[in-house]
Amino acid sequence: MKKALSPLNMILACFLTVVANGYLLIRTYPVTLAAVIAVFLIIILLSFRTRLKTTTVRLIFCRFGANLLTMFALSLIPSVIYHVVLLILYLRGDYMVIVWSAVMCICVSAFVFWAGIISVYCSSVQLGIRWRVIGAVCGMIPIANLVVLNIIIGTVTEEVSFEISREVLNKERADQKVCATKYPILFVHGAFFRDSKRFNYWGRIPKELECNGAKVYYGEHQSARPIADSAVELKERILTIVEETGCEKLNIIAHSKGGLDSRYAIAKLGMAPYVASLTTINTPHRGCVFADRLLNFAPASVQEKVASVYNTTLKKLGDESPDFLAAISDLTASACEIFDKELAVPDPIVRQSFGSKLNKATGGQFPLNLSYRFVKYYDGANDGLVGEDSFAWGDTYTFITTEGKRGISHGDMIDLNRENIPGFDVRELYVGLVSNLRQRGL
Repeated sequence: MKKALSPLNMILACFLTVVANGYLLIRTYPVTLAAVIAVFLIIILLSFRTRLKTTTVRLIFCRFGANLLTMFALSLIPSVIYHVVLLILYLRGDYMVIVWSAVMCICVSAFVFWAGIISVYCSSVQLGIRWRVIGAVCGMIPIANLVVLNIIIGTVTEEVSFEISREVLNKERADQKVCATKYPILFVHGAFFRDSKRFNYWGRIPKELECNGAKVYYGEHQSARPIADSAVELKERILTIVEETGCEKLNIIAHSKGGLDSRYAIAKLGMAPYVASLTTINTPHRGCVFADRLLNFAPASVQEKVASVYNTTLKKLGDESPDFLAAISDLTASACEIFDKELAVPDPIVRQSFGSKLNKATGGQFPLNLSYRFVKYYDGANDGLVGEDSFAWGDTYTFITTEGKRGISHGDMIDLNRENIPGFDVRELYVGLVSNLRQRGL
């Protein structure tokens, strides 16, 4: 909350305290009612000040909400103390003074609080579902509600500060077009997800790259098919993009199983002439021992039941012929051992890989925080799904994590949760990656 404690916010909090507790003043001097209302409106308007280096409406409302919640929190204790004093002074006299003063204070404070909380709930990305739910649950619990309010204010304030710093950075380098590669970018998703306009698999990354000059396309293949089948779909997509745009080649950035799908399309389906580079992100090049154990020990009836649920769901999401078990089987260590030997990507294609790991199970979002422990038992250090030893591939390999308990999960590497993680700027990671391709003339 420290960043929210600007001098202006503290001054406005003082005025808010006076307004909220102004019943006696208005009762004694009714003419001051207009002045009190005017001061209150000025407080709201000044909270809505847009002296930010941004024109993004979402960030403006985030800051507005954080300002109101900060003033509400700062005015709370003085208001309580004031009414304790009133209680002492008027308890044996006109006790209705206390009642009406409390009513006015509660109404003014409630307006400021709800205006603030609605603003941040509707505009913040970093609060996520978790803190929204916690805030709602703890709202009526004394002390706990203040602790949670402090966390909400701090989270939203940090979000605004970080997002504005990114906007400023992008404006400063706008003329450089650092991501304007010679060949377009083709994003290839992993298993059990689809490219979607409503919820982009790659989070905020594509928009960030486009802001810096990149041309972006998507694989648009089904979410759960064997590697060979997914590769056929990718082949068709690559040829379509090349034919429609005349770009000659593509820079492929592939996540998870998408890296194996891409290798197959290049090595076995003749796509090498159309690919300038292949970058794999947390791809299980040597598979997952955990997947072997899961398929070997889980009863066939259980596997079929799980597969049926997944396949039915995936069909509703757009897949024509999902095959959950086939997709999982191709990600086993035994299957990938064969694939890794057969799927050689030839020169002059630039080949590089990235990987990451969680430091503890609690560092990952659901369900990766649960799967982490199982994967660790069989594959060792991992990102919640894939073991660290399975990532390295190509001419260069970059390993990423953070200090402390957090680490970087399988989903964090594609900005799946749109989370700003201390020590790891996923958008800048991809800007640097694509900028490097540009510098290589790709």
